[in-house]
Amino acid sequence: MKAMCDNLMMMMMIGVLIIAHRCRYCFAIVDPVDFLALQSIRKSLEDMPGSNYFSSWDFTSDPCNFAGVYCENERVVALNLGDPRAGAPGLSGRLNPAIGKLTSLVEFTVVPGRIMGGLPASLSQLKNLRFLAVSRNFISHEIPATFGELRRLRTLDLSYNQLTGGVPWAIGSLPALTNLILCHNHLSGSIPPFVSQVLNRLDLKHNDLSGSISPGSLPSSLQYLSLSWNRFSGPVDRVLPRLNRLSYLDLSLNQFSGPIPGCVFGFPINNLQLERNQFTGPVYPSGSVYIQTVDLSHNMLYGEVSPLLATVKNLYLNNNRFTGRVPTVFVDRLMAGYIQLLYLQHNFLTGMPINPRAAIPLSSSLCLQYNCMIPPVQTPCPINAGTQKTRPTSQCMEWKG
Repeated sequence: MKAMCDNLMMMMMIGVLIIAHRCRYCFAIVDPVDFLALQSIRKSLEDMPGSNYFSSWDFTSDPCNFAGVYCENERVVALNLGDPRAGAPGLSGRLNPAIGKLTSLVEFTVVPGRIMGGLPASLSQLKNLRFLAVSRNFISHEIPATFGELRRLRTLDLSYNQLTGGVPWAIGSLPALTNLILCHNHLSGSIPPFVSQVLNRLDLKHNDLSGSISPGSLPSSLQYLSLSWNRFSGPVDRVLPRLNRLSYLDLSLNQFSGPIPGCVFGFPINNLQLERNQFTGPVYPSGSVYIQTVDLSHNMLYGEVSPLLATVKNLYLNNNRFTGRVPTVFVDRLMAGYIQLLYLQHNFLTGMPINPRAAIPLSSSLCLQYNCMIPPVQTPCPINAGTQKTRPTSQCMEWKG
């Protein structure tokens, strides 16, 4: 009996020793430098009302268990500040320069909130950083030029902030950059050429950027390009032909000039937005057009309307200088309901072969007013088309004759 008890006690002791040995690895102790950096970051930020993101940040326990903190080999490799759930309140305060001490960091994100001040220049010390996203806050001042030292960076998203100054030339030299999203800021000046041959997304809309886009400055790898709501100028007929992988293109509300290259109508995109620029010349698609929406309005385009555009579901050609008669194919596709919107107002068109008694499908919209003809059918037009049905005869050469 005694032998059995001794054996049982021995087995229990061995079990305790095994558990104790394993528990040495139950909680990784984060590197002391990272520990102090996280403390400094925490002191500079607060939960906004309704947020309890920092409730788990108890520095008497292992920081690797904090919300948004991810570790490998006792180092912090990812830091996602704030509750990522949609609609959750964010954080307020400032980004502490101590973040530069987290030298193993690969990913750093901040959810939308009210974080103010500038981006710490110490972020450029994070040589392993691949993903940097601090969007929809109140970040101000300039983008640190030292960000060009982040040679492994793939995604830089600083959108919807209050950044000023220019896009640092060094950003264009980042070799691994895949996504650059700087939209909805107050950036100005010209943009650098981009050397990355894997750049997929370039979103610079809603800034105050200017200058021309030189041929070769944008890589052919681009699939998403949005430059709208800026002050870019100059021709693009030598820039766009190289970008035949684009699935999204928006150059609207700039001062681009010169001809529109016919190849863009063959790009694999759903929307072609070139409105409100200073494009000139005739429009000649290089082949069949399968884009659902094409907006070329408010430019200085001229010549006859190409019948190749009749395959477009929503076509905005208004406020240009197009002349001649509208091709019959447009009438056929409009009456069949294939064309849902056809805006031709404010041009110099002289006719459209449509029966005045034709019943245009309720799902389709046609506007013809203020051309060099009396509209053959009366259709509702947008308010900004004005009330005049036709152009004055003094503006229409055929009418003068």
